[in-house]
Amino acid sequence: MVTKAKWTPDSWRSKPVKQAPDYPDAKAVAAVEATLTRYPPLVFAGEARRLKAALAEVVAGKAFLLQGGDCAESFAEFHPNNIRDTFRVLLQMAVVLTYGAACPVVKVSRMAGQFAKPRSADTETQNGVTLPAYRGDIINGMEFTAASRQPDPQRMLQAYSQSAATLNLLRAFAQGGYADLHRVHSWTQGFVAQSPAGARYQELADRLTETLDFMAACGLTSETTPQIRETDLFTSHEALLLPYEQSLTRVDSTTGDCYDCSAHMLWIGDRTRQPDGAHIEFARGIKNPIGLKCGPSLPADDLLKLIDILNPEDEPGRLTLVARMGADKVDAKLPPLVRAVKKSGRKVVWCCDPMHGNTIVSKTGYKTRQVESVLREVRGFFAVHEAEGTYAGGVHFEMTGQDVTECIGGATPLSRAVSETDLADRYHTHCDPRLNAGQALELAFMIAEELKKKRAGQAAARARAAS
Repeated sequence: MVTKAKWTPDSWRSKPVKQAPDYPDAKAVAAVEATLTRYPPLVFAGEARRLKAALAEVVAGKAFLLQGGDCAESFAEFHPNNIRDTFRVLLQMAVVLTYGAACPVVKVSRMAGQFAKPRSADTETQNGVTLPAYRGDIINGMEFTAASRQPDPQRMLQAYSQSAATLNLLRAFAQGGYADLHRVHSWTQGFVAQSPAGARYQELADRLTETLDFMAACGLTSETTPQIRETDLFTSHEALLLPYEQSLTRVDSTTGDCYDCSAHMLWIGDRTRQPDGAHIEFARGIKNPIGLKCGPSLPADDLLKLIDILNPEDEPGRLTLVARMGADKVDAKLPPLVRAVKKSGRKVVWCCDPMHGNTIVSKTGYKTRQVESVLREVRGFFAVHEAEGTYAGGVHFEMTGQDVTECIGGATPLSRAVSETDLADRYHTHCDPRLNAGQALELAFMIAEELKKKRAGQAAARARAAS
């Protein structure tokens, strides 16, 4: 067995780094890093361990992972209403999934740190002018000017401050009564309430209210049962900007282990998953739950090698494999990976990201996604796991609580449709197109039906075995 080199929070610096910004002043970067190392952690090691324990339940098929939020958070759209609305949609989706699947839903947000974005090219050209690509507000600005596109390390400090404020509000929502299940009716936003998806949600809310009334008659109320009044919401983002991630890595005083305290969960993207690269080197040493994006170009042997590096002790809940194949490739590309991992006996969460493999450019020039393609990939993901005898453990969406028009479709009995000509109405994303609340709820109902079918099939199998 090959002995791994000693890991330190900065050992990634000796490895090849992909998707790294070209900062013009190394001393300025070092000064910002030094400042961040003195800042308080954004999350705590104990919280990350609690998330890992919850994800271990997903590995065992006893829970389901719901991960969602912004494509890329921005400084300009930072507003408590936006945070509240996205949090509310996550709660709505979780209620739908919990009711349909009859199992706990682990809620992980793409919030309070999702600022950096990988790009397919280092530069962008407009009208004959070439400038550095926009890499997210933590690195540079979206405006197409030389000054805006120059990477600025001071942006890391602003991202930290915004993340701290966002986390503060999320914790207040999750623990302060807003997440009380008695509020399921008030969570419905106006534009969702007027859609077919909202109408179906209202029916579910009515049934849940009846259940809560019965429980109250039995003495189980918000006052006596914290699980009704509060919820756990964890944070996650892509560990892309490694100077920022290293600066927020802390040694846990109770265990002596290192945790990246910028988020509860970090993931490695499909563009930065090289086994000998800097991002994998950094991720292997921190004790947070780790996600690994698995695209259609990932060979099974490479996936097994990455699993060995990232989770050598085979800890349940440590590693989540996020498949992002595309609706047209999931049937062919996902099964070999699932079979290889199943044969190896490794304990992982399998999660579906149906967003990133389904991005297209509309005739009007907008980058968009078709809701039907998203739905098709999710169905394909469930079908593959059903065929392979493995557990489809979660979903990972780019979504927002705002009434945006960025993804096309939703023309089903569940949700209002967005047409190609609608895209310009409310296209606010700083990077990739996001599902709006109605489209997200549509997906939640569809996934709940899949989970319900799976549960019914398992019950029938148990009945046959008992007879």
